[in-house]
Amino acid sequence: MSLVDHLDELRTRLIISLITFLVFFGLAFWQSDRVLDAVNRPFTEATKGQAERGPLAKTPTFQRNLGKLATSTSAFADAVAADPDAGAATKRAAERLAVDARRVSRSVPPLEGREPVTLGVAEPFTTTFRVAAYAALLFALPVILWQLYAFVLPAFSPSERRVALPLMLMVPFLFIAGATFAYFIVLPNAIQVLQNFNADNFDILIQARDLYKFTILTCIALGALFQVPIVILGLTRMEIVSVAQLRANRRYAVLVIAVVAMLLPGTDPVTLLLSMLPLLVLYEGSILIAAFLDRRARRQAEDEEEHADDVLHDDAD
Repeated sequence: MSLVDHLDELRTRLIISLITFLVFFGLAFWQSDRVLDAVNRPFTEATKGQAERGPLAKTPTFQRNLGKLATSTSAFADAVAADPDAGAATKRAAERLAVDARRVSRSVPPLEGREPVTLGVAEPFTTTFRVAAYAALLFALPVILWQLYAFVLPAFSPSERRVALPLMLMVPFLFIAGATFAYFIVLPNAIQVLQNFNADNFDILIQARDLYKFTILTCIALGALFQVPIVILGLTRMEIVSVAQLRANRRYAVLVIAVVAMLLPGTDPVTLLLSMLPLLVLYEGSILIAAFLDRRARRQAEDEEEHADDVLHDDAD
């Protein structure tokens, strides 16, 4: 292909990526309520049983106790009003007390997790816009990565293409697996640990902008890190590194994985361990798959050599 053809191909890939992002952005902004609910869910679940520290954390406890008191008062007032030995004035007072107590009991809000706060006048709109953009990028990233690989794929030789194409097909599935793992496993535990750290010394408020940035970046980072098998299988299939080298340098791989996990948005030990565990599993699984592919390639090569020898013997006869 000429330079102009390459530029045309690049333009096409960029247009497809941009259109994909805009489509997902439009859907995310249209359904911003559901997107915000989904992004808030790990934080809400993690703070639902938060320790009772500080005025904000103790407010739900006060509300629950107030509801219990109102329920007990209502039951006591109903019992007094139904007592045949009570006077008329006592019964009327007890009936009014029961009505007021039931009204208070119904007005106590249910126990729920906390929600992030906004501070600026325009922050609800700008935060929603930013979250929609983050969500669009998160959902469009597999397509964008595919477009990137599809652009460089024609530059590969036929043998390299046979290696690269199956690996590229794994990209979106591994990315979705990483983002899902971050959303359901890493985020709730990381938020719970970080929110309870030195909570006695703080009256904690979580700004929506920071929470959403932390959530989306963690999902994107785990989705990208779950591409480890693609990197390892690509290196082994292109014979840049061998399975024996990967096994011999396992200690260094663990160190690199630990350093990469430390660079994620959450810096607490729980986030570090939860991020390292799947990466170590993926690393070991990639070595096993690479070893299996190497054995199969050797058997195939041996079969081809035997077939070639048989052909030579037949020709000689």
